[in-house]
Amino acid sequence: MPELPEVEMVVRHLRKLFTKRTIEKAQLYLPKLVSDATPRQFAAALRGARVTSVTRRGKYILSHLDNERTLLTHLGMTGRFLYVGAKDVAPKHTHVTLWLDNGKRLLYEDPRQFGMMGLSKTAELGAYKLLAKLAPEPFGDEFTLAYLTATLGRTDQQIKLALLDQTKVLGLGNIYAAEALHRARIHPQTPASQLTKARLAALYQEIVATLTEAIANDSTMNTDPSDLGASYTGGVYESMTKVYEREGKPCLTCGKLVERITQGQRSTYFCSRCQKLR
Repeated sequence: MPELPEVEMVVRHLRKLFTKRTIEKAQLYLPKLVSDATPRQFAAALRGARVTSVTRRGKYILSHLDNERTLLTHLGMTGRFLYVGAKDVAPKHTHVTLWLDNGKRLLYEDPRQFGMMGLSKTAELGAYKLLAKLAPEPFGDEFTLAYLTATLGRTDQQIKLALLDQTKVLGLGNIYAAEALHRARIHPQTPASQLTKARLAALYQEIVATLTEAIANDSTMNTDPSDLGASYTGGVYESMTKVYEREGKPCLTCGKLVERITQGQRSTYFCSRCQKLR
């Protein structure tokens, strides 16, 4: 599933392709993709609207329109956008088609159907049901060491699971949570409320640093500007991970073999020498 750096890569490409384009026509083929509008309402809300900007909130892509509406998209596990010509054949699992004023089409495809879209009044976006409870942006002024300390101090969840909770810490998924914990030398099963001040300070620093470096190195995604989200492997940062998917291989920090455990039905990779359970 794409995490914040992968979504940021998609947003940056969409910003170049989609901004200042007018949506001449829209069609929704999978009604359940949009929970707050029927296909007819979806088409009417987008028809004739000009895209003013494309931004991100956590793992949500926000396409802002000049009719004071915002189209939200979450890619789920397999969602992707395709920027294609008028006569190009759409993939089998295309759920949305947007016809643009430059003769191109923007398609949304999602074989596993875990993604979603929504429509909100732009002025009310902060209170929108999918965004209202999200934690502060990790690069924003509200995400501070004091915030992280207070938030994690209120839960006895294992720290890896707490980091995956988007209402506590935003943007981390399985890859970057594992990497940030390794860099901070924290065992993934440590109860969050038991982290020392020193460990919390290290974790705060490494969350920001890990996400920053992933974005700077094109995340783990090999993104084709015309095929946004198709592959979440092959990016530069994938070759820089210290523990993720390295079970049985030497830790790149100390050389001990990387181990794998299951937390919340998901794999966690760590080094038991670098990340001791205290």
